Amino acid sequence: QVQLVESGGGLVQAGDSLRLSCAASGRTFSSYLMGWFRQVPGKEREFVAAITAVNWGRGRTNYADSVKGRFTISKDNAENTVYLQMNSLKPEDTAVYYCNFFPPVEQYWGQGAQVTVSS
Repeated sequence: QVQLVESGGGLVQAGDSLRLSCAASGRTFSSYLMGWFRQVPGKEREFVAAITAVNWGRGRTNYADSVKGRFTISKDNAENTVYLQMNSLKPEDTAVYYCNFFPPVEQYWGQGAQVTVSS
């Protein structure tokens, strides 16, 4: 049974940083593309960042234009954990953040991590 558990969210001020973690169990995901997504109430969930599998692409990353240069996705294959380092946070980054495979698999959405950025 694959389970993805996000943590590290919180309430911060604009300009602050946060690091989200996504701990995976039930499968070693070093061979899979992984992504971070976010959703605000009343809107569709949107793509934030993705990282390729370790055995191809050598950890290549891709980002939504809105977070490029501020967010960094990374993987610790030994810990089976994906991270999202978020710097220079803006109020418009306020959302629930989720990790999943990329492209996402519906059954693996977790509870997410709430990130709230005050101005």
